[in-house]
Amino acid sequence: MARLLDHFDECDILLDVQARDKRQLFEAIGAHMERAHGIPPDSVTTALQRREAAGTTALGHGVALPHARVKELERVRVVYVRMSPPMPFDTPDGQAVSDVVCLMVPAPATQEHLDMLAQVAALFSEEGFRAALHRRPDAAQIRETFAHWTR
Repeated sequence: MARLLDHFDECDILLDVQARDKRQLFEAIGAHMERAHGIPPDSVTTALQRREAAGTTALGHGVALPHARVKELERVRVVYVRMSPPMPFDTPDGQAVSDVVCLMVPAPATQEHLDMLAQVAALFSEEGFRAALHRRPDAAQIRETFAHWTR
C-alpha cells in the first residue's frame, strides 16, 4: 500500500486558511501548488472543481477529501488544509468542514491513488486522530501526528 507520508511534505500543511466556498478553497490550494511546486494554479483549481462537480468529496465529521488528476504533476502530492473558520461543503452530516486533505495525482492515476484515498478516509474516521490534529499548533507537529497514526 502507498505510504501517505511519502507524498506529504511539511510545506504542504496550510493552517488557518479562510475561504467562503469551495471555489476559494481550491484557488488557495492552486496558489499554494504554484508557490511550492511550480504547478500552474489554474490546472489545480480546474481539476479540483471538475471532480467536485461530479459529487461532493466531503466525508462528514468536518472533513473533506478533494482529489483530482493534475496532468502537470510528476508525482502524487498531498496538501492538508485546516480551515479557520470551518466552511460549508455539502457534507453528508451537515457539519462545516475544518479539515481538508487534498490529494492530487498525475494522469493517469494508478491503484496507489485509490489506496491513499482509503488510507486518508480511515485516518479521519477516527475521532482521536481528528482531535489530535486540532491540538497541534504548527506544521511540524501536524506532520508528526500523521506519521504516528500511519505507521
